[in-house]
Amino acid sequence: MAVGRVYLMGVGPGDPELMTVKAARLLREVDVVVFDRLVSPEILEQIPPGTTRIYAGKGPRNHHLTQEEINTLLCGLARSGRSVARVKGGDPFVFGRGSEEAEHLAQDGIPYEIVPGVTAASGGSAYAGIPLTHRGMATGVRYVTGHLREDMVLDHNWGSLADPDTTLVIYMGLTSFHGIARNLMDAGLPPDTPAAAIQNATTSRQRRVLGTLGDLPQRVEEAQLSAPTIFVVGRVVSLAGTLDWFQPAATTVKAEEMEPDETAIG
Repeated sequence: MAVGRVYLMGVGPGDPELMTVKAARLLREVDVVVFDRLVSPEILEQIPPGTTRIYAGKGPRNHHLTQEEINTLLCGLARSGRSVARVKGGDPFVFGRGSEEAEHLAQDGIPYEIVPGVTAASGGSAYAGIPLTHRGMATGVRYVTGHLREDMVLDHNWGSLADPDTTLVIYMGLTSFHGIARNLMDAGLPPDTPAAAIQNATTSRQRRVLGTLGDLPQRVEEAQLSAPTIFVVGRVVSLAGTLDWFQPAATTVKAEEMEPDETAIG
């Protein structure tokens, strides 16, 4: 029996129209889809009836399948002759562990392809009206993880990250943003640095909370945001009001219902 092929593919942050043409085609053609927890329902609706679906989501302290089990699963499915889409939100090589799975497939001699996707940093920030770079505001961008495996302590070079000329995008930081903000401020980033949290980016369920590095942790807690949420820190966030082009169908709070200090929630 011929060995099947595994496609390690990103399907973007949530809106199915942001999928690449290749990713959309493969979802229609493969035999099996192995998908992560943060793949949006809108994306899953694109999978044809009859295609085998296998959930391989991993949440904090709650892994439906361990990474080792996922690696073994992908190899076993391919050896059975089936084509497999290993579907990840965003891009498989940006905090998606796609490279780890590619290593395992390569070591086992399984044919595979990488299908890049729109990462949450670019998709989520664009739909929140936040450019990642802007003349006079940001000369660079850094993607930072807010969570390490086995709940290891975040030990970033905070002095390096506390650069007012750089935009920071923090993935998987919902439970750790209090500490991240404190470390950045301790390293010299001003508390009044604009900051934003974006939940369910690019979908009709998108929620956006705007504030500053000093007050955003409390605002996010009050808004009761949940995963998937990314954080953007930097001067560029100050443009969110001007560039507020995307109006989600599911509005969370109407402006007239907000208290004066809550108008940053959108």
